[in-house]
Amino acid sequence: MRLIADEVSDYLQTLVPPRHPELHAMEAYAREQGFPIIGPVVGHLCYQVARMIGAGRVFELGSGFGYSTAFFARALEENGGGIVHHVVWDDDLSTRARRHLEAMGHTRTVTYHVGEAIETLRAQAGPFDLVFNDIDKHGYPASLPVIQDRLRPGGVLIVDNMLWSGRIFDTRDTTADTEGVRELTRMLTSGSRWTTSVIPIRDGVVIAVKN
Repeated sequence: MRLIADEVSDYLQTLVPPRHPELHAMEAYAREQGFPIIGPVVGHLCYQVARMIGAGRVFELGSGFGYSTAFFARALEENGGGIVHHVVWDDDLSTRARRHLEAMGHTRTVTYHVGEAIETLRAQAGPFDLVFNDIDKHGYPASLPVIQDRLRPGGVLIVDNMLWSGRIFDTRDTTADTEGVRELTRMLTSGSRWTTSVIPIRDGVVIAVKN
């Protein structure tokens, strides 16, 4: 299902400020390999939110080969410094991310972890200013209590793929990933613990503030 008209998507991309050539190379690789990345529009939103809240500590659950990490790292450096925690299962992905991020000069801003994302977050003391969540969608609901415990009051949670290519609208789709997206949406929009908006860009992005 095409969620956003091509004209809108193309227009939004024209509004993203110029970015490092390494990011363009990462985007080209993602297109060629069919590797999912958040893309420049969502990347710029992540950068903007991190700048707005003066983030100094960011944790990514599911960091891929470092594309989203680069936007957070730049924001933290412009905020005066800090650490982005990059987490993936795969050693090769971690190595590729390190190569890209060091090429952009983010050597001192990123800490690399190879392991299961939720357990890696659980092992960190916190608190964090911002958590970015892009793990397997069936794991979304189980991640929230750990995120909530490690995120400071007033901290921000950003979650990708919250429109899930329209699969959430298909009542016949009860797969674990689709139900995971639905359940996390319910958890974030019911009760008083979070103030949440779903932003319909790319595949849907949640911005939630911990109350």
